[in-house]
Amino acid sequence: MEARSAALNRARDHATSWLESLDERPVPARVDAEEVARRLGELPEGPTPAEEVVDLLAEACEPGLVAIPSGRFFGMVIGGSLPAALGADWLTSAWDQNVGLRSLTPAGAAVEEVAGQWLLDLLGLPSGSAVGFVTGATMANFTCLATARDTVLRRAGYDVQTAGLAGGPAVRVLVGAERHPSVDLPLRFLGLGDPHAVPADERGRIRADALRGMLESGNGPTIVALQAGNIHSGDFDPFAECIALAHQHGAWVHVDGAFGLWAAVSPRWREAVRGLADADSWATDAHKTLNVPYDSGLAIVRDADALASSMAMHGDYLIEASGDPQERTPELSRRGRGFATWAALRSLGRSGVVDLVERLARHARAFAAGAREIPGCEVLNEVVFTQVCLAFGDDGRTRAVAAALLADGTTWMSGSRWHDRAIVRISVSNWSTTDDDVRRSLDALRRAAASAGPI
Repeated sequence: MEARSAALNRARDHATSWLESLDERPVPARVDAEEVARRLGELPEGPTPAEEVVDLLAEACEPGLVAIPSGRFFGMVIGGSLPAALGADWLTSAWDQNVGLRSLTPAGAAVEEVAGQWLLDLLGLPSGSAVGFVTGATMANFTCLATARDTVLRRAGYDVQTAGLAGGPAVRVLVGAERHPSVDLPLRFLGLGDPHAVPADERGRIRADALRGMLESGNGPTIVALQAGNIHSGDFDPFAECIALAHQHGAWVHVDGAFGLWAAVSPRWREAVRGLADADSWATDAHKTLNVPYDSGLAIVRDADALASSMAMHGDYLIEASGDPQERTPELSRRGRGFATWAALRSLGRSGVVDLVERLARHARAFAAGAREIPGCEVLNEVVFTQVCLAFGDDGRTRAVAAALLADGTTWMSGSRWHDRAIVRISVSNWSTTDDDVRRSLDALRRAAASAGPI
């Protein structure tokens, strides 16, 4: 216990120092990976006291850390960690529970069941749906799409779990042309290959008329993947029309809502997400908009039995029970991911979750309004959620602005490409972002644009 206490006390001190530095430190790292590796040193011949190991790790890594948890990181859709969720995450590591079997870790199973029901209620999804706690949005998509694959093949009279994919009917997967690659990657894992891209409109939304045509032009087992929150525009696919069309053709409908699914908690986006709850599965990541620490993806499937059929494993040594957490994820051994998610929800309450989502969107609108006042800056998207896309003339100048921003260090906004143009993209995802963070970041954007010269 003495070694544990010493290590935990040092970790607490370093963690507190890191969190206290976030408001003023430059957002980018100060050294590269090679320098951090040099500082970590060689593998010693003998043991090192636990507290010294923690000190060495913290001191070697600190200059190579990016201030992602600060209120001025907008480079990717990456949230921070709410205080209650961070505390629960520390407890999760200390408790060291393997949340796979209900009888083995009843606390972990109970917390995930309670948090899962709260999530379904907040998001307006069917109350009987199963919620699996996975690593992130990619594995949430994988879990849902695996269930979709198995189900549509079963409906076609083919048991893929027994016979494998070889020799079975082909599965058509229809996706919007502007889907996120975290949909394509699981399809490769699942042996389904590249999906069929359905044309999207100027806001990145799948076109319902094009989807209708593609559904009518083919047959056989079909999966349709829709999107809640385009990574550039932040916009939402027309769920009501597309889901009805897909179901008319016997297709399974999955919604990739890594960050945008959370819009469903607020009346502000009621029309944008109309029909969302009629899908068959949904994927999201609590680390993004809900601001739970990493390792908090959520796979939600309407048919709990179908999910269990695809995910559950069995062994004579396992003390199995109906409703085991392992029936809802691709893993048997895993940490108790539900503890931090439960803590985030309990700390915020219903109104707090709504306020968090609406506040992030308000900051995005403030960014767009402020950017329009910068000479030569063009806001390329209608800001409907938490994403803002900017251009500063031609591609070369836009890239120069992005580079100048990183050199300035006040904020981090990533370069990307949308509608065949180089852009600077702002993703507002962190609970700790304040009005002052927005102001400081806009000032840095203004300086970067000025340093790039006139258009």
